[in-house]
Amino acid sequence: MPVFNDGKQDIYYELYGAAGTPVVSLVNGLSMRTSHWAPYFDLLPKLGCRVLTYDLLGQGQSSKPVLGVSFEEHAVHLAALHEHLGIEKPYVMGISFGGVVVLKYASLFPERIGGLLPVSTFSELDEQLRCHAHNLYKAITRVGFEFYLELLMPLNFTNRFLAGNRALTEVIKRVGVNSNELYGIQNLMESLAHFESMTGELGDIHCPTLIMNAEYDALTPRHLHDLLRRKIENSRLVLVPHMAHAFTLEVPDLTARLIAMFVEQVESGQWRGDQTVWQVDDDFQAEPLLHPCQGNHLRFLPPLAAS
Repeated sequence: MPVFNDGKQDIYYELYGAAGTPVVSLVNGLSMRTSHWAPYFDLLPKLGCRVLTYDLLGQGQSSKPVLGVSFEEHAVHLAALHEHLGIEKPYVMGISFGGVVVLKYASLFPERIGGLLPVSTFSELDEQLRCHAHNLYKAITRVGFEFYLELLMPLNFTNRFLAGNRALTEVIKRVGVNSNELYGIQNLMESLAHFESMTGELGDIHCPTLIMNAEYDALTPRHLHDLLRRKIENSRLVLVPHMAHAFTLEVPDLTARLIAMFVEQVESGQWRGDQTVWQVDDDFQAEPLLHPCQGNHLRFLPPLAAS
């Protein structure tokens, strides 16, 4: 079992792909573990990227400190893992809770990052997200971890996915309950209770940044990602149609393609961080895949046709 010990804590990790290719580090959401990224272990190497996944402290097979761990500490641990593995200038992608970790990483270690991919995430809590966080915390502490996962399901996935994968969602919940420790996840959640806005730090992020948000993300909605776009000058925002918060799990083929396109653009010197907004074609196999977003990108409704 690959484990890195920083002198105090054990961090479980997995690394796939050919040495010498660009490394993409995938940082878990709150109740995830490395196995949730399993499709990417094959997809990203086929697209020319090496992929590193690991369990945050409090998750899966990593150590579970009794006291909480700050977002800054998570970023420091990720930097130590990169150093241990001899990885220079990685691309760091994080979803939701993990997205905050990678934003903090880019802010703290600007010289040690090749590119940033914050996904379904935030730099500050709006009131709806604060309410969601409060309700999820009450669910895990007053009822239990399984009920917490039940509440997350309709926030994470689309109606189509839930209707067509009832057996799979039950497996996802069982794996989540069996592979994570309730108090470990509870400690991670308490980071949100003391979360202070890091929007003011976004101007210090200068690396190429691809921000991704799903059209129907009710947990971390579009205006939170548009804030990232406006504050990070070397960025672009990509909107994924028809999807919800955990689109990285629902459509891994598409997500891997978007990651690899970003990495290739940066590596080849073709990346343009012009703070523009793009949307994925309704046909996820289309070429070209991305189109400039027309109209007001903060609205769900398409513009009315001219009369």
